[in-house]
Amino acid sequence: MRDAMAGQPAMLRELLADGDACRAAAERIRGRRVLLVGTGTSWHAANQGAWLLRAAGAEAWPVPAVDAAEHGPRPAAGDALLLLTHRGTKRYTSTVLERARAEGTETVVISGRGAPGADIETSEPERSSAFTASHLGALMRVAQIAVALGADLGRLDHVPDAVEVVLDGAGPGVDPPARLLELVGAGPNQWTAAEGSLKVRETCYIAAEGLSAEQLLHGPSVALGKGDTLVALNGGGPGEGRLLEVAQIGEAFGATVHTITATYPSELLSIFPLTAAVQRIALEWAEALGTNPDAFGRDLPGRAEALDAIQL
Repeated sequence: MRDAMAGQPAMLRELLADGDACRAAAERIRGRRVLLVGTGTSWHAANQGAWLLRAAGAEAWPVPAVDAAEHGPRPAAGDALLLLTHRGTKRYTSTVLERARAEGTETVVISGRGAPGADIETSEPERSSAFTASHLGALMRVAQIAVALGADLGRLDHVPDAVEVVLDGAGPGVDPPARLLELVGAGPNQWTAAEGSLKVRETCYIAAEGLSAEQLLHGPSVALGKGDTLVALNGGGPGEGRLLEVAQIGEAFGATVHTITATYPSELLSIFPLTAAVQRIALEWAEALGTNPDAFGRDLPGRAEALDAIQL
């Protein structure tokens, strides 16, 4: 995980220098309803990606892979499917892709290098189960598509430097909580908060939750108190004031509160440095606590056997 994270700035620069496939994909999906589909970390990328595509005026809807496979909405012939995956092997993403292709849906698969059926590649295959580089790579690929569709996201070429500052600078200074880590964000960064929660849980097995500022305020905030840590991910934008109000409430309720701010190069692009920040929290806590951030819990007694019994 540490190696993958360290290579993210260079990987992002490499992707920015190679935009032909993204421009071609933009023309294929232009004017269509776009369903962005993924599982786990890729589900968070689907939500963040929808924000990026909507900035270009696209009708973009994130759908969990299991819903697109079993319930709906499902991509139809007149739609475009933008499938986000690390390795192209998950059960429900594979089902959605096979059905969409059979039904004549325009499909674009964004995945790690060498993955089966990838139209647009991101990072080299990751050895850690805590996917980091392929996630930021997928976000960059969707941002490139959005720009090709006409979105004004800010300076994409400044993103690698912003990520590098987060990874190489002083740490976020957040210590593991006694009880709960609550991450909170506004706008597109509500999904950065969700991704941070996932990363913390899967790397160091600490109870964590990631919510939007409004969702946290209306109910879950009541449970915050001594022994909890609240991390507010501030990417600027119209939700900034509300986010800071929620942080003040968390402090008043007795939680330890930290605010991580990355408002440059734009609110939409703040998802990149803020994602790197929550990745760093997860990694450094795992190293401090002595857990294996790469193992997906398989090194714990009975976990590997339980996971092998189901199709992921």
